[in-house]
Amino acid sequence: MADETFSEQELSRVSEEFLSLKRFTSGGRGPWHAVPDSDWNDWKWQLKHRINNLEHLEANLTYLSAEEIQGAELANTKLALGITPYFFNLMDTSNPRCPIRRQVVPRVEETHQTSWDMSDPCGEDDHSPVPGLVHRYPDRVLFLVTDRCAAYCRYCTRSRLVSNASGYGFTPDYQRQIDYIRRHPEIRDVLLSGGDPLLLSDTKLEFLLKSLRDIPHLEFIRIGSRIPIFLPQRITPDLCEMLKQFHPLFMSIHTNHPRELTLEVKEGLERLANAGIPLGNQSVLLRGVNDSVPIMKALIQKLLMCRVRPYYLYQCDLISGSSHLRTSVRKGIEIMRQLRGHTTGYAVPQYVIDAPGGGGKVPINPEYILSHNNERVVIRNFEGKVFEYPEQVDLPETQEDSIACCSQTAEGISQD
Repeated sequence: MADETFSEQELSRVSEEFLSLKRFTSGGRGPWHAVPDSDWNDWKWQLKHRINNLEHLEANLTYLSAEEIQGAELANTKLALGITPYFFNLMDTSNPRCPIRRQVVPRVEETHQTSWDMSDPCGEDDHSPVPGLVHRYPDRVLFLVTDRCAAYCRYCTRSRLVSNASGYGFTPDYQRQIDYIRRHPEIRDVLLSGGDPLLLSDTKLEFLLKSLRDIPHLEFIRIGSRIPIFLPQRITPDLCEMLKQFHPLFMSIHTNHPRELTLEVKEGLERLANAGIPLGNQSVLLRGVNDSVPIMKALIQKLLMCRVRPYYLYQCDLISGSSHLRTSVRKGIEIMRQLRGHTTGYAVPQYVIDAPGGGGKVPINPEYILSHNNERVVIRNFEGKVFEYPEQVDLPETQEDSIACCSQTAEGISQD
């Protein structure tokens, strides 16, 4: 059997590499070092100067692989190429295997299809009662507000729609979307997504949030956005002041690699948290990006330092042309096994597969239950040790009995 022990020097090197991933550093300026601060810190300037074609890539990258060149030439026929100058500076300009670069620089592999690939892997179009609204779960809806993003992730589950490169022709109808929610009192939760809602102006976003808040049965609103990562300049004090009006308001951000969490991002996330907005993170498990325990552990621990709760780790959806970025489910389960119990529970996300065709999110976990019968549950902990827990006999009390009991208690308290 091979000796798997590490020398003290090797352990020190691994530890230093891990700690370096958790350090917060500035994204820097790179080729834009001469740009005035007033422009660089203006989110609209960042959008206007995005890298969006092969010529821009060749001008700013030291080396482009043949696969990247072909991908960039074909990009705007499937999903647009767009990278903010800020996010571009996080790349290794000479290495096509850079985990930041793999997420946003097109590759020719996006034209490769497998038998499993789908244009709408989550079945959103089949659950869309009005354009731009997805009602897949009983008490909540997905409200698509735009088809534009600050930058375009090459594994985007809505690449059929986002950027309109494929001619989908998405046109939201806010009034019809809002009217549908108003007519369905079972809806208590709305997720604003797209595209990216934070690309809207403060005025337009405020109008949408106010219109939703005026619906009596709507309990809380969520915003899904990658803007805090791609474009932290957008997280202005004015934006945060406006958002504060609409609590309870939650935000889910999307971060895949610890290098994405810069000083600029941390400051923006802290502004949102200080505005009272609970923050969660959704990551996608991606080959060559975050499919290792040290990378994932550094990411989730660094998120907590930004006051963001790791929420979901998604198995990459079966979107057409993403097979080169997909890992095995086995790899995801192994990563989760080495996170649970080895770091604080607050840091451990729920690993899920969004069931192909519209089945919804299905939790995927390592096998902790070894056997279960009427007498006992046999379980394995994070160290591999086995334990027994005695099974109980459930009392015949019904859910209706519990609700009635609670109602009587509440009535007694109100009379007192």
